[in-house]
Amino acid sequence: MKTVIYYFTGTGNSLAAAKKIAAVLGDCELVPIASLKDTTGDIVPAADRIGIVAPVYFCGLPLLVASFAERLDPAAAKYLFCIMTHGGGGESAPLRQLDSILRKCHGRGLDAGFGVAMPGNYILMYESPSGMKRQEILQKADDEVARIAGAVSQCEKRTLPSSLIGRVLHALAYPWFVSHAHTSDKKFTVTDKCTACGTCVAICPAKNIELINGKPVWKHRCELCCGCIHTCPVQAIQAGKKTENRARYLNPEIKVADLKARHGESP
Repeated sequence: MKTVIYYFTGTGNSLAAAKKIAAVLGDCELVPIASLKDTTGDIVPAADRIGIVAPVYFCGLPLLVASFAERLDPAAAKYLFCIMTHGGGGESAPLRQLDSILRKCHGRGLDAGFGVAMPGNYILMYESPSGMKRQEILQKADDEVARIAGAVSQCEKRTLPSSLIGRVLHALAYPWFVSHAHTSDKKFTVTDKCTACGTCVAICPAKNIELINGKPVWKHRCELCCGCIHTCPVQAIQAGKKTENRARYLNPEIKVADLKARHGESP
């Protein structure tokens, strides 16, 4: 059975999960959602099984993922699933948000939805767990992804999870995210450590950064993935003093080159 998995990732967690699922399924194509950003028209996958793997942002979908869902036409697929990776905030609200978009735009909802807890890394608010705690989270995530892969390989249909707390948090947090995400990059600055290597430009899923006079400049269409902060090799990018002493995070199974390839370009 042919499978296409569309993924969005900021620091590699969702990509790592997508790769593991693809390895179990076989005959599986991984497509970065970022690579479809500048295309137009409906997206109609030539596959029997369609997956979406993405992180939870402010108890909802990343903006690029929500826009992608409006264009994804899954009508011909036999099975449609989603995996939301999160740092502990839960997957119920974003799964139901995605299901609602798909039903509204295409008359077809999710057959199954799953959540995988991974190391949180929203560096603007907190530091990602490290050491043994990080390893424990990643091991549990691997175990959960393996279970999900088994369910997806059998095309198991599952009722989407529901949480009153999740709905309340989504209603409170997500509208702020929608209205502020694109311009939140106004908080980002670059220090004299910058070497003009261009890593931040290459990994940005929104193509929101360009080098001007050897320094990154943000264009205010940010996704708040914070990938630019986490992957800068000299930690030159900050968002105020609160990020200066916070450790950076990249999923240990993902390389920066993997993130550079998300636009469909060679690493």
